[in-house]
Amino acid sequence: MSRVTKAIVPAAGLGTRLYPATKSQPKELLPLGTTPVIQMVAEELARSDVTDVLIVTGQRKQAIEEHFDPRNGLQPEDVAPSRSGLFRTEPIKFHYVVQSKPRGLGDAVLHGASFAGDDDVIVALGDCAIVGGQEPRLLDRMIQAHFEHNAAATIAVQRVSPEKTSNYGIVELAEELGAAAQLADVVEKPGPELAPSNLAICARYILSPLIFTYLGQGKPGFGGEIQLTDAIRAMIGDGHRAYAVPLNEDERRLDVGEFDSYGRGFVRALLEDSEYGPGFGSYLRALVAHMEDPSAPDPDGQ
Repeated sequence: MSRVTKAIVPAAGLGTRLYPATKSQPKELLPLGTTPVIQMVAEELARSDVTDVLIVTGQRKQAIEEHFDPRNGLQPEDVAPSRSGLFRTEPIKFHYVVQSKPRGLGDAVLHGASFAGDDDVIVALGDCAIVGGQEPRLLDRMIQAHFEHNAAATIAVQRVSPEKTSNYGIVELAEELGAAAQLADVVEKPGPELAPSNLAICARYILSPLIFTYLGQGKPGFGGEIQLTDAIRAMIGDGHRAYAVPLNEDERRLDVGEFDSYGRGFVRALLEDSEYGPGFGSYLRALVAHMEDPSAPDPDGQ
């Protein structure tokens, strides 16, 4: 299998839907369970042999650089032995560029043009982790499909309810979905009436260098922003091949885009933590029982 050693991680969004939690803290540093979501993204990339990551930051995002600086903050010798090995981003080298004004995901990716050069590149959203699953994991399946089909773009997808098609880019397949399927079209946030399917883009892309030509020529789309979806759609329209790779049944997308999804993601990640999950699960069961029947013991009571 060919390798993709570079990744762009967009992390410049203001996080307004998570205010006031994001008043002075980047949403990408909010923890899912015990680990900041952007660290989970970096660890995912490291498992797929990525060696260089460009993080596209923005206003008030200096804390992200500080988090990944090995010279900054707590060192392994400062924490308990059980925690000292929980920063697994080797062998990644981190690079940074600032998107001075949020102008859309496409504009953020375009900031990585010189970083990517003539190489295919992974784009992994910094506020979304993909968890679970067995080998080969999602990114490895995407890389395999990308090179097998000589694709210009390979996109992770997941099934969503019809009302959720207003929240995501939605793909239209040119063939039946299996391990991978060629795309006929992609549409940004079409809504139930216009959605060509219920397959939503799932925060992971592999893109050929051709994407930067299309992004550079792109005009503002949905929301007045430069949309990555529009650039991929234009490539498909010009005859370049794009493919979808679905999440497996045991893989999950956890994101911090809004409080509802963040709450679910935090609870799931903590429940699946080998150290804290069992105790937290017992607490949750007792809390739900008390909320459904106030006469049941309150796990936070005296």
